Amino acid sequence: MGTVFKTPAELEGAVGRHLGHSDWLEISQERIDKFADATGDHQWIHVDPERAAAGPFGKCIAHGYLTQSLVNMFLPQIVEVQGISMGVNYGADKLRFPAPVPVGSRVRGGGELIALQQTKDGGFQATIRVTVEIEGSDRPGCVIDTISRYYPEKA
Repeated sequence: MGTVFKTPAELEGAVGRHLGHSDWLEISQERIDKFADATGDHQWIHVDPERAAAGPFGKCIAHGYLTQSLVNMFLPQIVEVQGISMGVNYGADKLRFPAPVPVGSRVRGGGELIALQQTKDGGFQATIRVTVEIEGSDRPGCVIDTISRYYPEKA
């Protein structure tokens, strides 16, 4: 379960704090295949179960960018900022894929608020490090510093 903030200003007291985890999600071959179709990346390590079984990972693995894209699903489960007129994805820093994510594995995101800045236009820019854990693995599938902007409701 994630952390709820009543206003964006409440984020200030949470810098350096772990915000919680998302639900677990199983990585299916269907999800990998759909991502391959959407991106045009049909490399055999992702989409050819027979060839991948004899390959370096012993089975198909998720695309790194598929794993990264799941962070967008995990973030609202990790942190909820209320009292906003809108929130936007502003970007990301420090993207890494420390371990492959095998088909059939379960992943979840964990988040830590590592920085917060007030923007010139009255918003709050939050940098949340999301670590995509692979169940049963000591290494994560993805670590990314996401940057979100939250704009308070106007009174």
